Amino acid sequence: MARSDGASRDDNQRGRGWLAGRLAGGPQAVRAVILLAMVLSLNGADVGTVGAAAMQLEAGLGIDHAQLGLLATASSGVGVIAVVPLGVLADRTNRVRLLVITVAVWAVAMVAGGLAPSYWWLLGSRLLLGAAVAASGPVVVSLIGDLIPPAERATVLGWILTGEIVGAGFGLLAGGEIAAAISWRAAFFLLAVASAGLAVALWRLLREPARAGAAWPPPQRDGAEPERPSPQRPAADRARAVVSTQGIEPARDRVLRDDPNQWSISRALVYLLSIPTNRLLIVASATGYFFFAGLRTFVVVFATRHFGISQAAFGGPLLLIGAAALAGVVFSGRLADRALARGRVDVRVVVPAFGYVAAAIFFVPGVWLPSLAAALPLIALGAATLAAANPPLDAARLDIVPGRLWGRAESLRTVLRLVAEAGAPATFGWLADRLGGATGQADAIGLRDTFLIMLVPLAANGLILFAARRVYPVDVATAAASHRSARA
Repeated sequence: MARSDGASRDDNQRGRGWLAGRLAGGPQAVRAVILLAMVLSLNGADVGTVGAAAMQLEAGLGIDHAQLGLLATASSGVGVIAVVPLGVLADRTNRVRLLVITVAVWAVAMVAGGLAPSYWWLLGSRLLLGAAVAASGPVVVSLIGDLIPPAERATVLGWILTGEIVGAGFGLLAGGEIAAAISWRAAFFLLAVASAGLAVALWRLLREPARAGAAWPPPQRDGAEPERPSPQRPAADRARAVVSTQGIEPARDRVLRDDPNQWSISRALVYLLSIPTNRLLIVASATGYFFFAGLRTFVVVFATRHFGISQAAFGGPLLLIGAAALAGVVFSGRLADRALARGRVDVRVVVPAFGYVAAAIFFVPGVWLPSLAAALPLIALGAATLAAANPPLDAARLDIVPGRLWGRAESLRTVLRLVAEAGAPATFGWLADRLGGATGQADAIGLRDTFLIMLVPLAANGLILFAARRVYPVDVATAAASHRSARA
């Protein structure tokens, strides 16, 4: 994918649309972004469907909250085992082919789940699904890093991450409606058809990009004045340009001198954990996904019993919450990129920090109030601020890691994310059973108190990210120096 000059970029923006004008590959890159968003959407739809069909699954298979949570835990747990070697493959093999295989396996797993005659059969199908999901994370992140110019990375990541929210909303709404009207099996079969169709689309439409940012605008010549970013003329890589203009020096002992593709897994993991910002972002990401995994598994059960409404009546409020989350994820990416263009180098960690703290503040009264009319605006704001953390956080992770390690870096983060997601549903379900009861108002109280307790680590998450402000600029400069060393 060749870089176009300023005039060509203007033509692209007028003739090919706003997003095409922002990506080096034009319409081809836009098509790739849409397909990657659909991959995230499919994953979100699967988990959302399990949450939406919770009551039908519990009634049909004779299981309790803890066993329901174990269905989500199982798929995440097996992913922990598979994700590290798959991250190595993402750095060394054809990523598009690997992604096609992954999505095809999703389809097989969903068919097996829909045919499950017992709880244990269904649990086994979730194990197969978890192995496939483990591959998608490192592959998608590595492709994003090579397809999206760093100057617009948080903004475009905001659009890509809408796929996860749309998918989760589709699973909660359509999956819940199908499960209630027909059966939970029909909802699983629908996802299997969607998975198979996406696998075909990826195979036919997505092309493997060159690695290490070969599609980005080329770096400036030696001796040239550093490019100063501005809203009107963004630098090729805003984070690195801002760090350069502020004279921040890299950590010389962490600048890469050899090819990391020749490293063992253990050496790569040791290097990745030596990056201070990366350690903090991994912990923050895992904590955020822990809360989100528990929330999406039990939100339908909680809403119907706490607010005393039917599952069908919850569809309208759920649309409002989903729209707020979409607005948060899109707005935060643009906000972070624009602030970075004005020289605020730490904005990609500050925005998520505020997002997590604000989410906890909004969710406390939203979960506590018994009136849906009073609670809904607060829950929507909580969803918006929680979702707002992800685009700048994902862009920050790519800023601080050398490009040839993106797949393994994402696999390391995914290990802790999957551990958190594996433990969250079962933990939420077990705690709700202990604090409440099996049915009725006692069950609603148990879920309410569980959500309130779990908001404490979510708020602490914001404080973790504020600590990353001190080390993030140095880690960006170190990644930039490693990139220059690799080119040399």
